[in-house]
Amino acid sequence: MSSYLCAIGTANPPHRIPQTQIADFMAAALQLGERDTRKLQALYRVSGIGHRYSVLPDYARVNGEFEFFPNTPGLNPFPTVGRRMAEYRRFALPLAVQAVQACLEQLPEVELSSVTHLITVSCTGMYAPGLDIELVGALGLPGHVQRTCVNFMGCYAAVNGLKLADAFCKATPQARVLVVCVELCTLHFQKSTEDDHLVSNALFGDGAAAVLVQGTPAAHRPSLALTAFHCDLEPDGHADMAWHINDFGFEMTLSSYVPRMIQDGIGQLTQRLLADLPVELADIRAFAIHPGGRKILESIEQALGLSAHDNRYAYSVLREYGNMSSATVLFVLARLLSELTAADNGAPVLSFAFGPGLTLEAMLLTVASENMREEVAMEVENGMRQPQAVVLAS
Repeated sequence: MSSYLCAIGTANPPHRIPQTQIADFMAAALQLGERDTRKLQALYRVSGIGHRYSVLPDYARVNGEFEFFPNTPGLNPFPTVGRRMAEYRRFALPLAVQAVQACLEQLPEVELSSVTHLITVSCTGMYAPGLDIELVGALGLPGHVQRTCVNFMGCYAAVNGLKLADAFCKATPQARVLVVCVELCTLHFQKSTEDDHLVSNALFGDGAAAVLVQGTPAAHRPSLALTAFHCDLEPDGHADMAWHINDFGFEMTLSSYVPRMIQDGIGQLTQRLLADLPVELADIRAFAIHPGGRKILESIEQALGLSAHDNRYAYSVLREYGNMSSATVLFVLARLLSELTAADNGAPVLSFAFGPGLTLEAMLLTVASENMREEVAMEVENGMRQPQAVVLAS
């Protein structure tokens, strides 16, 4: 029995800021000299990012008039964790609601009252009662909806959210699971000239994505069957990708060695994912890879023999949004899903995401169109599947 990713909705805050403008803000905030400013601007130019979104307008303002950061030289006193978490509470819920609405607009046959499980995913803010409970109220979900929070796992956390949704649907075929990722990465700008902080300041943006997973494919549009998952660790990367809570925000460590480590481990990860499946890497033509950065995408291409065209969905998301942590791979999958047709039925899709640890996550999805929905209905008729799953999806 499979579960099916039926729709993905995405949302971003209103402030869309060119990468070059963010570089100017960073140079001024860090009080860099002319030489270091040129080096920083070069880093931003080669990032593969054109624009990023932020809940804060300040990154578009070089000469003060800031709303979040102090209007002082060096931005002192620098905002504390408490100040940043207050902004997270202010902005996370409306962005999450917007993503859910964008998801369910694609599924007019689905009513919110039929959602049985809610999974929230975030590593950029935490509080209790949390985003999950606030979403129940804002969406009008039943109070008895089963809630699960996936917190502080980083960029690969959406895959864990999908694993949970898959498990819920397999345990209870009539389950209908809403997975919501919200990441406000730009709240955690670090005023530091260390290389790790310069790189992370150059990559991360804000965004939210919502996914509906259920026991049958969607009506009238292609879905993605959650076919297989595999996780692995690269222990040598334990200190090279990390995420810590400190006095002035959440600090990301992202060393220059990460692309090489991913390149070294991605082949074995793929082999283990596909080992017991009737699919080989050569059979796969569709890829949804988390764009942790341009060099990471290029390293994966070299390791697996992929082209930039194979990675086109990841590059387009990186260019338009930057790295939005856990939500990013769902943005990539949304691009891919929007281009599928009934002719793609049965096609395999390979997806990767990476995060602290160094954690490598892989999942294989299979395109399921109306034809697949008819096969599921036949299974119900033949007693191979519980009928509630089809009743809820029709």
